Amino acid sequence: MVNPTRMELTKQKKKLVSATRGHKLLKDKRDELVRQFMELVVENMELRKKVEKGLKKANMDFSLARAGMSREVLNTAMMASNKSLDIRVDTKNVMSVEIPQFSTKSEISGNDIYSYGYAFTTGELDEAVYSLSTVFEDMLKLAEIEKSCQLMAAEIEKTRRRVNALEHVIIPEAQENIKYITMKLDENERSTQIRLMKVKNMVAEKAIREKKKEA
Repeated sequence: MVNPTRMELTKQKKKLVSATRGHKLLKDKRDELVRQFMELVVENMELRKKVEKGLKKANMDFSLARAGMSREVLNTAMMASNKSLDIRVDTKNVMSVEIPQFSTKSEISGNDIYSYGYAFTTGELDEAVYSLSTVFEDMLKLAEIEKSCQLMAAEIEKTRRRVNALEHVIIPEAQENIKYITMKLDENERSTQIRLMKVKNMVAEKAIREKKKEA
């Protein structure tokens, strides 16, 4: 229990003001995080469907390519590469959450994305390579969004706990302390007034008795 003093009352009132302001700011932050999180979830679902569809087509094309080519020829074709790829990872601050931002830089030596000759390979292999090349950017974006969702979900949970702590513990505790201190100070003030009135009455009675003696 807190000491019922005016200094402590001032301290508790400042604590209540600070906690109330912090509660509003954190609640607004939580609501905005949830809004942006839900937008990312919707984008994630749509992009995941697109990526899964692209990967399914690429796998089907590779299966057809394996069926029409020998393992040695397929492995030799896949070992060659005429494309270099650099992935850069930056971050963007969203409501105090550092979410990743992926970007790529690629270079192709030659005129197209195919690093092998066409004499011993099938058209299905070309289709598979093309499918993977077109779905790659979406895969990278999907990874970025899913990581962002994970980070934002953790921040939402942390913010939610802080909001609940302020709303259900810190603010009610400060309000109760203010009420208790105010009540005790009022009681002390009434007691002091009663004592002063008694002293005043005693002084008055003494003065009356002294006047009677002089008379």
